Amino acid sequence: MSTQPEDGSEAEPEGRLSRLEEEGDIAADYLEGLLDIADLDGDIDMDVEGDRASVSIVGEGLGHLVGAKGEVLEALQELTRLAVTRETGERTRMMLDIGGHRAARKAELMSLGAEAVSQAKETQQGVRLSPMSPFERKVVHDVVAAAGLRSESEGEEPNRCVIVYPA
Repeated sequence: MSTQPEDGSEAEPEGRLSRLEEEGDIAADYLEGLLDIADLDGDIDMDVEGDRASVSIVGEGLGHLVGAKGEVLEALQELTRLAVTRETGERTRMMLDIGGHRAARKAELMSLGAEAVSQAKETQQGVRLSPMSPFERKVVHDVVAAAGLRSESEGEEPNRCVIVYPA
């Protein structure tokens, strides 16, 4: 028996979208509870970006929820992912941003990746970047791939870094 709707469109993308929206709702509820416990003000925005739910806490004075170099943000993201996984029974790749930190960091990393691409092209040698989190490395890898170059991650966490190779 076919699972395609009568109009010939694929049924799966809608199912995937509703699953990601459910993940976002669960994450938002969990984060609202944390904000209430901590007596913090913040609005929660949800979206689906590509193949993952994206949840943002927006507001003033949320820097301590980001922490130095985003460590608190990363920990809150992991706790939120665990809460979503507990509810759905499935692993989630949900992303959390607080106060626009991750969005600003993504812009910085895109620029850093573009600089590394230019340097690798100019010197015809590999360019080793500083250690980064998995999120940060993914952003750089995407920039490098879009420029037609190759990159690899090397090392062990927390000292894993990206190397950009010339074409």
